[in-house]
Order: sequence, then structure tokens, then C-alpha cells
Amino acid sequence: MNKKQDELIQKSCNIITSSGEKKPLFRIERSLVKRYRKNIWNKFMKSIREYELIQDGDRIAVAISGGKDSLLMAKLFQELQGHGNFNFELEFIAMDPGYHPDIKELLVENCKYLNIPIHIYESGIFEVAERMAKDNPCYMCARMRRGALYGKTEELGCNKLALGHHFNDVIETILLNVLCSGNFKTMLPKLRAQNFDGIELIRPLYYVEEEYISRFIRYSGIFPLNCACMVAAKEIGTKRQEIKELIEQLKGSIDNVDMSIFRSAQNVSIDRVLGWERDGEKHSFLEFYDED
Repeated sequence: MNKKQDELIQKSCNIITSSGEKKPLFRIERSLVKRYRKNIWNKFMKSIREYELIQDGDRIAVAISGGKDSLLMAKLFQELQGHGNFNFELEFIAMDPGYHPDIKELLVENCKYLNIPIHIYESGIFEVAERMAKDNPCYMCARMRRGALYGKTEELGCNKLALGHHFNDVIETILLNVLCSGNFKTMLPKLRAQNFDGIELIRPLYYVEEEYISRFIRYSGIFPLNCACMVAAKEIGTKRQEIKELIEQLKGSIDNVDMSIFRSAQNVSIDRVLGWERDGEKHSFLEFYDED
């Protein structure tokens, strides 16, 4: 392995540094309902209850990328299954889209330490995405990975697929669409898969802020993966990162700006927008302008 490859691997693996040695597993698990009860556990439960993400009898495929968000989500689901009032089953799935062996080993070691029984399966998506969309492989890679996860969810007989998108992903998506795409939409807390009948995607970290996910990982002493893509690791920056930095700047001068962005998606007034789209059909405010 040459020096350049080693640097890319390190960049792919570690976006959060550890505060020291790994905490014992019982301390990590206990911290979810003690140390981080207010900012992680309670918000996890709020998402589940408010958006009705789990029902009795569900069989949930929990997607594990090896990053900080999915590792936390897995432990939250385990805690809920062991001590909650829901009756559901879990399958932890980890797709290998073409990881470097050192990165894959770190993923396996982290999950083993955290007692997350993962099903690893290969897809080769990194190589395919780069070959088919060499200049901008990330979009195609994301779509292919989602399809592969749905396929494994169906294969395992699960009716739900859980992804680790969090509060900051939601508000960044809103601004990305407004500023870069000229539309207003965001990630929903749940949605039905279009090409896989009977499968629903859920996002149980919907209210959990990234800051507290990072704090939990530092406390645990675990080193998570980044996206672990050797292609993306070469990139200097992305539009999403620019939006993240913009929100941080705005927080310095506008109180609760992050929550205001989030609530803008809850408080849309159809009477005060120029147009909207429903089931692929576009509408204009002029359709109802002359109505009494």
C-alpha cells in the first residue's frame, strides 16, 4: 500500500476521533438511557411515536454502514427491543460496496465489540458507480446502494428498512433543494418503497442532532467509518458540506435557525405558495385564485 492510499483509507475511516480507549459495552449501552437520555434516547422515541415508525409484528432491517449514525441507531434499536413496549424483530445488514479490506475489518471489529450481529454481503457498487458515472459517481452510488438494501430487506423477509439519517441531514436537504435545485422538499421520516411492495423505509434518528451522535461516539471510544469510498475520499468538498457550514454561520446570528429550517417543512401554507406538485402533477395558485 502506498502513502497516498494509506491517507485515503485514514480519511475514509475516521471523521470523529476517540476520547481514549473503548468504554465497556455495558457503559456504552447504559449511557443511551442515562447520559444521553434527553438528547438521544428521548428524541429517538419521539420520532418513533410521532411518526408511527414501528408497529407490533414488524421485522426491521437496520442498515449498518459502519458510520457513527448507523452504529448509534443499531444500539438504540437493541435497547428498545430489550426494554421497550414494542414487539418486533431485528436484522442488522451491512452491505460491502467494495471496501478496502482494512476498512471492512474496522466495520466488523466495531460491530463485534458493540454486540451488533451483522449480516455482511457484497455488492461491488463502488466499482460499478465509478465506471458508469466517473465524473460524479456519488448520486448513482447512493441510488444503487438504496436498491441493494431494499433487495436484502426483502430477501430477509423484513417489512421495514431503517436508515440513520438524522436531524441535520433533514435541514441540510431542505436548504440544498431550495438553494441548489429550486424546489422545496426534504427527507420524510418514513416512505413506502416504490419498487418493493410491502416495504417501508423509516428514519428513527429524525429528531436526533448530529452533535450528540458525535458526542456519544467520542464517549464510547469507537472509531466509526466515514462513507469509506475511495472515490469520495479524493474529493475536497461537497455542496452538502457547504450547506452544513452555512447553517453553522447562520446559527451565530439567528437564534434557533436550525429548528426554524426544520419547522418550515411542517408549516407550509398552500395558500401562500406559487405552485406545488402532487403525484407528479404540477399545480399553480392560479387554479384557486378566483374562488371565494
